[in-house]
Amino acid sequence: MNFVSPTVISDRGLELLSTTFIFSFLTMVVLYAAGCRSRSKGSSLKPHITGNLIHDWWYGIQLNPQFMGIDLKFFFVRAGMMGWLIINLSVLAKSVQDGSLSQSMILYQLFCAFYILDYFVHEEYMTSTWDIIAERLGFMLVFGDLVWIPFTFSIQGWWLLNNKVELTTAAAIANCFVFLIGYLVFRGANKQKHIFKQNPKALIWGKPPKVIGGKLLASGYWGIARHSNYLGDLLLALSFSLPCGLSSPIPYFYPIYLFILLVWRERRDEARCAEKYKDIWAEYCRLVPWRIFPYLY
Repeated sequence: MNFVSPTVISDRGLELLSTTFIFSFLTMVVLYAAGCRSRSKGSSLKPHITGNLIHDWWYGIQLNPQFMGIDLKFFFVRAGMMGWLIINLSVLAKSVQDGSLSQSMILYQLFCAFYILDYFVHEEYMTSTWDIIAERLGFMLVFGDLVWIPFTFSIQGWWLLNNKVELTTAAAIANCFVFLIGYLVFRGANKQKHIFKQNPKALIWGKPPKVIGGKLLASGYWGIARHSNYLGDLLLALSFSLPCGLSSPIPYFYPIYLFILLVWRERRDEARCAEKYKDIWAEYCRLVPWRIFPYLY
């Protein structure tokens, strides 16, 4: 209807980026002040103040702060995922307008759109992930959700606007396989854990689950690696970058960053689980020695 140009974001991306950054900072100021004033004893709203300003600011004070009954942690994740999709669609509109639409751009757009929409279909699986159950809502998550996800995960699209890549048929097919395998591992692992938490006796791959100490699932993907969902996430990130070819490292910023983040998060998660489950965790580690990459790490 010509109310707003579909290329408005791709035309003014830096302005939107700087505005979103400022909004994230101001949001964290409010969250920090509200957290310090909270007197709640509940696990979601209870303030966790260490006295270290930088630590408390970065990691947050409250686990699941709310505003008018809305869980802000989920709200910000949704905003980030929607922002990623909308930025991509504006980049796509720009490439169509410029006559530079390529097979690489189409593959990238399809993979990201499917991944983002699939997130909303299976959002309930997020309730058993590290971010939701363990991370407090601090600047790390606020900035990550509102700025980092939409603006850095879309780097490949921005890059393809100014760089033409010709993929061979074999390369395009291989790229599709990487995406498919990554999706099956990522979604399958998260689904198995979610179902197990709801019903510990539910079949995994057609067999009764192997459970360590009555608490830890050691069947299916979780019997292959202790953080197999991270492997799926990394393969998906790689599939978003492969349409850009191998001529530049810039489109691979996302999978490289995600690899560093997930290894760091895996180490923190391992330490937390070792403290929480003690001997049960040690037994699980003996049974499943691989952290993320089977036979490699």
